[in-house]
Amino acid sequence: MRIARFSIDGNVAFGAVEGDKPDELVLDIIKGIPFADFELSGTKVPLDKVRLLPPVLPNKVVAYGRNYAEHARELGNEVPDTPFAFFKPSTSVIGSGDDIQYPSFSEELHHEAELAVVIGRMCREVPRERVKDVILGYTCANDITARDVQKREKQWARAKGFDTSCPLGPWIETDLTPSAIGEGLTIQLTVNGEQRQLGRTSEMIHSIEDLIVNITEAMTLLPGDVILTGTPAGVGPLTVGDEVAVTIEGIGTLTNKVVKRG
Repeated sequence: MRIARFSIDGNVAFGAVEGDKPDELVLDIIKGIPFADFELSGTKVPLDKVRLLPPVLPNKVVAYGRNYAEHARELGNEVPDTPFAFFKPSTSVIGSGDDIQYPSFSEELHHEAELAVVIGRMCREVPRERVKDVILGYTCANDITARDVQKREKQWARAKGFDTSCPLGPWIETDLTPSAIGEGLTIQLTVNGEQRQLGRTSEMIHSIEDLIVNITEAMTLLPGDVILTGTPAGVGPLTVGDEVAVTIEGIGTLTNKVVKRG
C-alpha cells in the first residue's frame, strides 16, 4: 500500500494511493492514522486535486553517512567499519513539490539521493529478527547538504540540518521488505532531467537491519521517525532554479525545486 499525507480545503489527512497511471491516481481517505489500525473510508479524491505533504512529521531523522563505499571514496573519506549516524531536525523536513531554500551561509549546496525508512511503532533494542516488525514502510529522501559548511565545521548540524534540507516523499510504500532492499532496488537522481546519481540499495555497506539495531541500542524510536540509509556515488552541486528528482524503484519520485532563501 502507498500511504500519502495531504491537505485539501485546509484539512490534513492520510490516504491510500490507488491507480497506476500518474494522471489517474486517486486517494482513498484513511479513517485514523497509519500508525494504528485503520480503515479506508471509501471517499476518494484525485491526487492532482490535493497538495502532497511530507508523508510523516518525524520526531527525529536519524541519518547514516558513508554507507555506500563509492560515495565515501568520491569525497575522499574512509569507509567506516561501523554505522556512522548523525541527525537532521524535524524542521528540515519538506514534502514533494516543496521548495528547497538555498541557505545564505553556503555557496556549495549538494544533492544526496537516499532511501528512507519510516518507523511504525515505538521501539528500542530491536533484535535483528524483529526489525521488519517495527517498519511502517519506505519513502524517497534527499539529504541536501551545504558541502562547504560540512568541510569547515566539525559538527554537521548546520551543514545538514538547515530548514528545507530533508525532502521526503512522495508517499510511504508499505509492501517492501528489508530483504527486497538487500537484493537491490534502483535509486537514481536527476537534476533538470539529467541523471546525476544511479545506484542500487544492495550496494549499502550496512543493511537496514544493521542500522536499526545500531540506533535502537542507543535510543527509542517513535512512530513516524525516519532513518536515512546513505547515498550512492554521484553527489554534486545544485543551483537556484534547479529541479531535482529522486526516484526509487517500487516507491516513486520525489521532486523539488531550488529557490533563493529569503
